Amino acid sequence: MSTTPSRAAQGPRHSRRAPGRRALPTVMAVVLFLVTFAGTGAAFAYQSLQGGVDRHNLDDILGTDRPTNGSSEPDNPDDALEGEAYNVLVMGTDSRDGEENADLGGGANSVEGMRSDTTLLLHVAADRSRVDVVSIPRDLLVTIPSCSLPDGSSTYEQYDAMFNGAFALGGSTGDVGYAAGCTVRTVEAMTDIYIDDFVVVDMAGFKDMVDAIGGVDMCFEEDMYSEDAKLDITAGCHTLDGETALAVARARKGVGLGDGSDIGRIDRQQELLTNMVEQVLDRNILTNSTELYQFLQAATSSLTTSDRIGNLTTMAGLAYSLRGTDVDEVNFATIPFDWAGNRVRPNYLTDELWASIREDEPMVLPPDEDATDEEATTDDSTEVDGSSDASGTQG
Repeated sequence: MSTTPSRAAQGPRHSRRAPGRRALPTVMAVVLFLVTFAGTGAAFAYQSLQGGVDRHNLDDILGTDRPTNGSSEPDNPDDALEGEAYNVLVMGTDSRDGEENADLGGGANSVEGMRSDTTLLLHVAADRSRVDVVSIPRDLLVTIPSCSLPDGSSTYEQYDAMFNGAFALGGSTGDVGYAAGCTVRTVEAMTDIYIDDFVVVDMAGFKDMVDAIGGVDMCFEEDMYSEDAKLDITAGCHTLDGETALAVARARKGVGLGDGSDIGRIDRQQELLTNMVEQVLDRNILTNSTELYQFLQAATSSLTTSDRIGNLTTMAGLAYSLRGTDVDEVNFATIPFDWAGNRVRPNYLTDELWASIREDEPMVLPPDEDATDEEATTDDSTEVDGSSDASGTQG
């Protein structure tokens, strides 16, 4: 794996911050670029990109035993989601088996099959005034309900199971749609939130996306090394190629990676995605038709989605409706938890978080440890209770 000295050697940035101010308009511009092409070559490009998305009918997979769906029939044919709160589950996954499984951090004795190492619940407010993004740790201990399989059989309900086991159970036959469906069912059972759509991003495609934009800049406060993830990088700022960026996103155990839990990795992943969005802008990818097509081809060819969101026209309508959303209204959080050995469990604050999303109200966030520390430094009269673990920080 290789890195080069960063073209933008900036200091480390807090990984829980929202993307840059232009992030949402950029997503909108990219998708609208696709659906407003003119000319034969552009039409072919659109068809090629749309054809790269593997789409599945979520209703067929999950049936009707689900939380209440508050959506109504759309009034605007150009935006099927107009005026509705919208929840989409985004998963990052690898297909892992044999030697490849050991190489990707699973270890020689890991279970074969598909794994979802990244899961985000993305909630878009009905009035499009804000977007809330909640990271769900793979190590979270949950109940995984019985899930349907493509052959008509079902899995057994599992208690006190790791959250990412839902994807592996649903995908035991190799069908990514059913793997995503079991994860959706698990999230719905845990939160009582209706999930409108899902998106699965294959991490091999993520690597190609990074290479298509010429790498991604990222800074590190200390050396990081993981034999399992094939990560070996020194402290400082680097421009990561696709392979190295993928290793940074995957790595959990090793030097400079914390206690081996999923929490530190979630922060790195959020920062990595934020930097990618910014660099698509800074490197003028949107104005270069060849580079833009290569980037979008890598993106769409790595997607498995439910039917509606997998339609590029639907993506365009949603993106356009978010054009006025300000960065201050894009919120990242990791669900509140308590430690259970080297795993984590949802704590009492989680119910408040899920309730705010169900009711389409501003997300109830746990106390921000960094903000608390800063207040304590600048205001001697502020008392800080260091005993609270509500933010999900061990220790």
